[in-house]
Amino acid sequence: MTSERFSATYRIETAHPLSEAAEAMAGEQSSGTFVDVPGETERLRERHAARVESITELDTVNEPTLPGAAPPSVGDPNEYTRAEVRISIPVRNVGASLPNLKTAVAGNLFELRYFSGLRLLDVEIPDKIVEAYPGPQFGIEGTRQIVGVEDRPVVGTIIKPSVGLAPAETADLVSDLAESGVDFIKDDELLAGPPYSPVEDRVQAVMAALDDHESASGGEVMYACNITGDVDEMLSRHDAVVEAGGNCVMVSLNSVGLSAVKRLREHAEVPIHGHRNGWGALSRCPQLGFDFRAYQKLFRIAGIDHIHVNGIRNKFCESDESVVDSARAVQTPIAATDDAAMPVFSSGQWAGQAPDTYAALGNVDCMYLAGGGIIGHPDGPAAGVEHIKQGWEAAMEGIPLDEYAENHRELRQAIHHFGPVGTGR
Repeated sequence: MTSERFSATYRIETAHPLSEAAEAMAGEQSSGTFVDVPGETERLRERHAARVESITELDTVNEPTLPGAAPPSVGDPNEYTRAEVRISIPVRNVGASLPNLKTAVAGNLFELRYFSGLRLLDVEIPDKIVEAYPGPQFGIEGTRQIVGVEDRPVVGTIIKPSVGLAPAETADLVSDLAESGVDFIKDDELLAGPPYSPVEDRVQAVMAALDDHESASGGEVMYACNITGDVDEMLSRHDAVVEAGGNCVMVSLNSVGLSAVKRLREHAEVPIHGHRNGWGALSRCPQLGFDFRAYQKLFRIAGIDHIHVNGIRNKFCESDESVVDSARAVQTPIAATDDAAMPVFSSGQWAGQAPDTYAALGNVDCMYLAGGGIIGHPDGPAAGVEHIKQGWEAAMEGIPLDEYAENHRELRQAIHHFGPVGTGR
């Protein structure tokens, strides 16, 4: 692909001839409409039309994945073909704008009657956009430096209950969690700045508790304070976090959008922890929506440092293979610059998934978050943190968890409580 064009790759399902359906996609993404119009000249198409670069037929099915697709114009009315299609788009159509790139590759396409399935698998990010956007400020290495963790995952937990705690109650819980030896603590996505727990009050209380802990232990805990809100609110809340001595902010990516993330990144002095809540609405149907390969690129270019990827044997509907592919995508450079972000494993995690996670990912450049897996340990949160660290030690040393647990009480108790090994929690 030249520097004048970029491409997007899709998986489609259609009852129409593949070439006809793909051309409809290209037209919808650029200069075409449902009927020829005088202004769409050959010269205009040459400069601005999207182009079908390749079509790879995959398989056929007898039932459409989604309702509402137009019936076939020819052929078997019960046969739907799936294929992978790559479309290229002139860079001049979107300029140096990430929101407009997203519109071009993931706009009205999903509503076209040609398709009973259409999913964006991947997208190239043009150099013009990469150069215009900030990308991660801290990423993997910057996050490790803040918490002082080098040779294992950053182990973290989530404030629970998700809602209802006043600032002082949140601070008390954070104090207990910090004493457990955890590296990272985050607000739940449901807790941002409600009347009973304004960000300004909560972060003051939490940071006072963490300052006391750090003065006694010498170790720094990262607290991701949820500042999700309107753009001006987020900037003001970020400043309150920094003024209180905080070292991370969290935003709900799908709630605030790409432009808000970019503006926050330009303003931010601390890492941005990206939570993808709402992701299931974009991805759960395998023949519709987004693949994470494409989605995560957009928010990394906008400037996040961490992003959630679920976890192996999680409580949600995502497969283990998809989780690992997502984590690898987050760690894969988009451009020549150091723009990798830190994948965040969460959802039903305890030490039982550590060996499989390490074997599949092949490295420890991740966050490993456990709520119940830490707080729910029968010997308390400190044992919960320790058992996860022990589980990763066993994984990195290639020792089966059951064997490693023979000389590590915390892990042994966790296997008895959460196990058997190989299950989620």
